[in-house]
Amino acid sequence: MKSSGGKSKAVIFAVVAAALLASAVAVFGLMQRRSETMAVQSNRFNDGLSLAERKAMAPVPQNLMPQSPPPSKAMRGPPPAQYRRGEALPSPPQPAGAVAPEPQPTGNTHAGERPNPFTLTSEDALSTFAVDVDTASYALFRRYVNEGSLPPREAVRVEEWVNYFKYRLPAPTKGDFQVDLEGTPSPFSKGRHLLKVGLQGRRLGRSERKPTHLVFLVDVSGSMQQQDKLPLTKRSIQLAVDGLNETDTVAITTYAGDVRVVLPPTPASQRKEIFTAIEGLSAGGGTAMGDGLKTAYQQAVKHAGANVVSRVIVLTDGDTNIGQFRSADEMLESVRGYVQEGVTLSTIGFGMGNYRDDLMERLANKGNGNCFYIDSEKEARRVFQEQLAGVLEVIAKDVKVQVEFDKQAVRGYRLIGYENRAVEDRDFRNDKVDAGEIGAGHTVTALYEVELTGEGSTVATVRVRAKTPSGTEAAEQSFGFTREQFHTKLADASADMRFATAVAGTADILRGAPQASDWSLAVAEDLAQSATDGMEDREEFVSLLRRVREAKMLSISGGQITRDVTAQ
Repeated sequence: MKSSGGKSKAVIFAVVAAALLASAVAVFGLMQRRSETMAVQSNRFNDGLSLAERKAMAPVPQNLMPQSPPPSKAMRGPPPAQYRRGEALPSPPQPAGAVAPEPQPTGNTHAGERPNPFTLTSEDALSTFAVDVDTASYALFRRYVNEGSLPPREAVRVEEWVNYFKYRLPAPTKGDFQVDLEGTPSPFSKGRHLLKVGLQGRRLGRSERKPTHLVFLVDVSGSMQQQDKLPLTKRSIQLAVDGLNETDTVAITTYAGDVRVVLPPTPASQRKEIFTAIEGLSAGGGTAMGDGLKTAYQQAVKHAGANVVSRVIVLTDGDTNIGQFRSADEMLESVRGYVQEGVTLSTIGFGMGNYRDDLMERLANKGNGNCFYIDSEKEARRVFQEQLAGVLEVIAKDVKVQVEFDKQAVRGYRLIGYENRAVEDRDFRNDKVDAGEIGAGHTVTALYEVELTGEGSTVATVRVRAKTPSGTEAAEQSFGFTREQFHTKLADASADMRFATAVAGTADILRGAPQASDWSLAVAEDLAQSATDGMEDREEFVSLLRRVREAKMLSISGGQITRDVTAQ
């Protein structure tokens, strides 16, 4: 009996030892993979620094380490395999009635665009693009910086940074928008100038808005459980409802493992019933975003018409891993008919870790809508209270801008941003080609870097085409800009021009644009500081830019990301 008991103990001891060894190996492997993942991020931001700024880098204490997980990236273009990085692999078949488990987040995904090249007018004197009023890219930048890191270059869309801010452009005297042109010497490149093209949309008072029918499509999947996701989503919807007129209606549809209509179309005056439905939302399950989108559009199209606003507002972290429609192309194809009937779309992003920035931005572009990212209740108030009319009501659609540079006066030019809004020059007057929308009170700003020849008088002719919200044919306006209209020195330019220049320059540097390789963040900061004019959002930008310059995430030390201090 003693011999048998000794053998049993020996066997038990061996099993326990083997289990402990296996656990140790697994933990070591996990740590090794994490180290390798972080190492990939090593020099992401070095590309955007001037030579002087690269020379003054030194690590600082560990308490300044970033809190967000390292982002992954997804460049535009056809997928190299059956799935694209950032998307979940197909799930195995589930038993009837079973809820598919949600895969673990794979990281934030962004879609990069190659910066516009410097173009010689002798080769192409025309530049054509669709307007864009999205602001998600800048809000994401703020979120990254506040968590101790910089955004990946693929997340930086210059036009969304510039258009985030308020500008004091002249109000339209007739029509739906006013065009404003201004030029100044470049603070970044000696011998070059900047030309600003600005559009100011007509503002609408609350009583002037058309009857509005909103369908909130809310992601309640398991990935939305964090405080900065579903709880902030619910607060955002409440703020939006508070800004509606009593004749407006609200519907709420949710998606997770399945799609549910939580609230049928309900008059906005019935706040108690609407808020009860909002408070009852909870997270759990998979993410059938495509199926939910189709259901929301089916509800919205019932109210679509020329004299009403019918809009779907998607609130999500952008993740989608189950359901019939999972890719952006599949989702867009499933609702294409509803879009043509006048239903517009807003995509509102929340959270980090598995945020699908690429998907959200593309859906908004193709859905005749806008894309925002909400990182705080303050931003929720900005989107759903201060700018509610612009978010909801389109005043001009398929808005295109074409700039024709005079070959005698301009040697070359570069449009800073708007890469994914490019339109073929020959399609400028083709009214069947989709373009961008302008909401009530929205401003659109674009900056060109130009090199003058010293000859000629007319520098450029700016043409703008746009349709009314229910129109099929566009009207065209034309504006000239002469050499004499350029300011002789930067200090003479308006505060709006100087601030927009600082923002565009910062974004161009941080996304690693080759043409901005010798530009300086210090110059951008000084320029922005001189043009805040007491505006809170501008002062916040200066503060963020100062933090970027003084504590960049630039180097890898011992497998861990550390901050470096740059030179002034």
